[in-house]
Amino acid sequence: MADNDVPLPTRRAELLTRLAQTPDFDLAVVGGGATGLGVALDAAARGLRVLLLEAHDFAQGTSSRSTKLVHGGVRYLAQGRLSLVREALRERRLLLANAPHLARPLSFVVPAYRWWDKPFYGVGLKLYDLLAGQAGLGRTELLSPTQTLQTLPTVQPQHLYGGVRYWDGQFDDARLALALARTAARAGALLLNHCPVGELLHEQGRVAGLRCTDVETGRSFAVRARCVVNATGVWVDALRQQDSVANGQSVHPVVTPSQGVHLVVDREFLPGDAALMVPKTSDGRVLFAVPWLGKLILGTTDTPRDAIEPEPRPLAHEVDFILGEAGRYLRRAPTRQDVRSIWVGLRPLVQLQPEGSRGHEATQAMSREHAVLVSRSGLVSVTGGKWTTYRAMAEDVLAHCTEAGLLPDVQSEVTAHMRLVGAPEMAQEVSLSSATSLDLYGDEKKYVLALEGADAMLADGLSEAMVRFAARHEYARTVEDVLARRVRLLFLDARLARQVAPRVAELLRQETDADPRLDAFLRLADKYMWLPEQGA
Repeated sequence: MADNDVPLPTRRAELLTRLAQTPDFDLAVVGGGATGLGVALDAAARGLRVLLLEAHDFAQGTSSRSTKLVHGGVRYLAQGRLSLVREALRERRLLLANAPHLARPLSFVVPAYRWWDKPFYGVGLKLYDLLAGQAGLGRTELLSPTQTLQTLPTVQPQHLYGGVRYWDGQFDDARLALALARTAARAGALLLNHCPVGELLHEQGRVAGLRCTDVETGRSFAVRARCVVNATGVWVDALRQQDSVANGQSVHPVVTPSQGVHLVVDREFLPGDAALMVPKTSDGRVLFAVPWLGKLILGTTDTPRDAIEPEPRPLAHEVDFILGEAGRYLRRAPTRQDVRSIWVGLRPLVQLQPEGSRGHEATQAMSREHAVLVSRSGLVSVTGGKWTTYRAMAEDVLAHCTEAGLLPDVQSEVTAHMRLVGAPEMAQEVSLSSATSLDLYGDEKKYVLALEGADAMLADGLSEAMVRFAARHEYARTVEDVLARRVRLLFLDARLARQVAPRVAELLRQETDADPRLDAFLRLADKYMWLPEQGA
């Protein structure tokens, strides 16, 4: 690693001082999820003065609760949305190339239990290959029953006609968000988590900036910016409404939240390196069983929700659905007692149909594409989309900002081949021979090991040095920041995360001299272990 790649210091006091001493910015981004971080990085790479503010932690909401897939969208093929699939496949390739330590190719197998399943899904997935072109990760293959069982050793063998194997990508969503944040900081952007925006500032009917507050100190800052981007995901309508009220106008909501539930069980339920994909379950939904960081992710659901909560809870029928469908395809059916962790995320679906349409069929029909809206006062709002296309979304947002006269017309397409923090120095071609596991730190590993206490392990995959590194160089302020997103222990084994939390809190207190919010994390871990009553 070159000297100029040494991790940037992210001491809270220094960041707040810089915020107070900066008179204005070209761009202020509200929201530190995939979309906001992508916009911040793209703008900073173009030489603009950029500020990003996140109310909680980077990727704390939807962006850390995905199915961990970098994909083109196989199910969109059946909907005929080929341009959407083609764009996502191109972005998939770029993401794997720019963050090879956090994203990798992964094979998926669709088991066939009816004679026509193999030719039917085989044709569709061959089209998937064709649309990918040079961006493809591997060739779709038809598997015999024996080959299918070799690839998925614990799949149900009765009435198995074989399967179809295709390739997509897998990644660590929260770690990728953090890499985007740190890459944007290296490009000159100022990023602050745990610093919510309280209000927009208007001058002569135009958005001129915002007011934010540091959670730890209670210190308030008035920030001027030529352009403000609202990238708050499922909460995007709240800031749009505030903007409209200030100008005596009204806006219609553009987001309908959909809830996705994921269950985590041990890998013994599906050993091997391949994922299981069921394109059509008993009620028409898609089911995945995906190996990830030593565990197995089962999911996901697609349930419309009215309430927008920071920590949504799973519904009993969602848990029953996932376990029931998994039991149909695996020799040993996972039970509630096997669940190590459960997490729920809210997807910001763009409303494209009349209000009143409900059910998972309704949310499946809504757009996974993004939408960019520019208000009369100049507030730019973006919502929808998915992780795979975050970079293309960022380019589109900045194009809208430029077209509206809010930002200067500067060089575009600057991030297509920009490698993210932690990526190996030597460029690596994405291929099927890529690493079979994710390397969270990549080329920065030597900095982690150099810290005091590097040999003191708190749990498998978590050392004291990693906690110190997270506090010094990765914006971590709380136990949750560390155990949920700097490492993924809360998402993998909530009970184990609860056990190591007190020691993590001690280390954070030493590093930050701030409240690590241990009690709040213990309550959160209990939620990740909680399952609703069966059939309730």
